[in-house]
Amino acid sequence: MKHWAVLIGMAATALSAAAAEPVRAQPSKPGPVQAPFWGDALFHVYQGKTFSALTTLMASQQFGRVAPHADEAEATRGGLLLAYGLHREAEAVFTALAERGTTAALRDKAWFHLAKIRWQRGLPAEADAALARVAGPLDAELETDRQLLAAQVRLALGDPAGAAARLQALAEDAEGTPYARYNLGVALLEGQRRADGRAWLDRLGQMPVTTRPPEERRALRDKANLTLGFDALRHGEPAPARQALERVRLNGPFANPALLAFGWAALEDKAPRQALVPWQELLQRNPSDPAVLEARLAVPHALVELKADAAAVQGYTEALAAYAAEAQALTDTITALQGGALVDTLIAGNPGADLGWGWTAEALPADLPHRAQLAPVLATHAWQSALKDQRDLRFFLQHLGRWQRDLLSFDTMLATREQRFAAMLPATRDTRLADTQARLAAEQRTLAGALAAADARALADERERALIERLDRAQRTLASLPDDDASRTLRDRVQRVAGALEWQLSVAVPERRWAARKALREIETELASSAERMATLQAAQRDEPQRFAGFAGRIAALRTRIATLLPQVAALQAEQQTELQAVAIRHLKDQQARLAEYTTQARFALARLQDPATLAQRGDASEAPDAPR
Repeated sequence: MKHWAVLIGMAATALSAAAAEPVRAQPSKPGPVQAPFWGDALFHVYQGKTFSALTTLMASQQFGRVAPHADEAEATRGGLLLAYGLHREAEAVFTALAERGTTAALRDKAWFHLAKIRWQRGLPAEADAALARVAGPLDAELETDRQLLAAQVRLALGDPAGAAARLQALAEDAEGTPYARYNLGVALLEGQRRADGRAWLDRLGQMPVTTRPPEERRALRDKANLTLGFDALRHGEPAPARQALERVRLNGPFANPALLAFGWAALEDKAPRQALVPWQELLQRNPSDPAVLEARLAVPHALVELKADAAAVQGYTEALAAYAAEAQALTDTITALQGGALVDTLIAGNPGADLGWGWTAEALPADLPHRAQLAPVLATHAWQSALKDQRDLRFFLQHLGRWQRDLLSFDTMLATREQRFAAMLPATRDTRLADTQARLAAEQRTLAGALAAADARALADERERALIERLDRAQRTLASLPDDDASRTLRDRVQRVAGALEWQLSVAVPERRWAARKALREIETELASSAERMATLQAAQRDEPQRFAGFAGRIAALRTRIATLLPQVAALQAEQQTELQAVAIRHLKDQQARLAEYTTQARFALARLQDPATLAQRGDASEAPDAPR
């Protein structure tokens, strides 16, 4: 069996599975905000703070604070649930919105985002069902993403013809995305329309890169050429395969599989010397890369074709040594992964702004062992979604732990407030309010008496009352003096002063009666307010202990709930981490199995070369003048 057959099958499958780029949701344009609490939730949404947005929004909905944005708020809640991958809960939200007749645009956008999350969760059938609920076209960019996603779903469901039908119009549009053209080419190849599919991929493989981002377009161009090369090799067409593979950049992300495939195409085209050129280039690259590992077998295989047996023996010997070293390194990596180092390092090295589906582990650790083997599995939607879940579970575990500690503080705060209330209430009720009520009652009696009296003196102020008392004392003193001229003169003067004072008091009576009545009304109001405060304090003394007991009960219930949730979340987090490690370990063990197969092939080829019968049949080929050195 030819070595490249296994590689081409794996690469073609991987390319088909990654046919479309992940769709990117665009936030809706903000409209007028008529409820402050809805604006508060939107602030967190547009800040990308998923957890804060969800908790704030749900609290505002609970208290009915988001009207008249009820439908929009509920759709946003569904989207935030999707941000955590909770597609079943989000579906219930969107279904309820549809049943109560929300706007078609809002409903269609909700179903599209649900389909996207289901696709990323590895649920193509469920994604297809959600896409079927989208009744009309979305906004321009989202509509393109919807068509790309629908085509990718159809490919996953084994319907390349359906995928091609959806992509045809997008691919033929001059302004259309090149991803649609790539997807169309793949769909046509899988639908047994090779000529049409190769034509689309060939055009894409030769497109000039003039738009941004240029690196993304160059990578897509390389991918198209690589797919063309694999397809030609699979159908026994080495010359077209070499032509397409030559267009793949030497330093791009698809360079190594392209170099390996080019070598097999050259060997298939009876040109072993030309096959050695890319394969020897591969041997200078990352020794853990799968293409490099296969090239170690391919190089001595080509040397055998050139009858350079001695060089081939050396190549197989070096390959066996490299495979042994790689196998040991894989074993060491598996041991390290079982300790949880990979997951911890990935999460620590990709902190992100907040939780939710928008987070992706973009950067691999610089010291990550076997990056070449691990990178493909770490980049899959399934592994990334599992890593997101692990990150979220860790956050919730920390969040619950923080709440558990906060409840202790709430206990202390409640106890302190209860003690302070018990200490201050009696003093406030019995002393401060009682004194205030006594003072106000005395002032009320004084004013009421003054208003009831016919004498103007009752309305005199403090200064005037002091003058009246002085005049009364003076008159009593003068009455005891002899009736002579001096006494009569003094009596006349005091009488005039007393008359003037009485006249002033009489003139001020209307104004002072009005002021007294006003003051009396104010005192009555204050007395009523004081009575209300007294009643409030009495009610507080009666009801507040029940409120304290209610708070204590809520704290106790929360403590019980958190105590129940903590071990559950901890168990889920440990289980999720184990599964993440298991996925990576299974991938590495697949690499070990492939290495074992390569090792067997190398030993068999080496034994065959060293067999005396084989040497006699081939002659002394090691000294051939054209043997590569």
